[in-house]
Amino acid sequence: MNILSDEYFMKKAFDEAEKAKGENEVPVGAVIVSNNIVIAKAHNQVEALNDPTAHAEILAITSATNYLGSKYLEKCTLYVTLEPCMMCASALNWAKIDRIVYAAEDPKNGFMKCGKQVLHPKTKLEFGLMRDKSSEMLKAFFQNKR
Repeated sequence: MNILSDEYFMKKAFDEAEKAKGENEVPVGAVIVSNNIVIAKAHNQVEALNDPTAHAEILAITSATNYLGSKYLEKCTLYVTLEPCMMCASALNWAKIDRIVYAAEDPKNGFMKCGKQVLHPKTKLEFGLMRDKSSEMLKAFFQNKR
């Protein structure tokens, strides 16, 4: 396996999702990569911060833009374990992220129910990488909540 593959970076996002799970947060993790370097990583912190906007993607965007000193994430890729919601997709649109790779679909809250036009027109979208692992992690989390 090429150490700098999509799978390598998605595994880093899963490491973040595991942190979220350990903190009793919905297990979603995200990393943002620029030039094959992880420049931001985050996991859901909605409960810890008592903030409904503290999704992994939003926290990663803030970290990455601070790292780059720019409000734009051109030439960056977001790896995230779950399809972004509308709020996160809109933020990714404004950040002009180059590429998004997500693992599992979110038919209830994911942005794709409104279509790809939510994203910046130049943003490339890929999904399904490690889908089963993400789906299983999320199902187990919510079953334990019931």
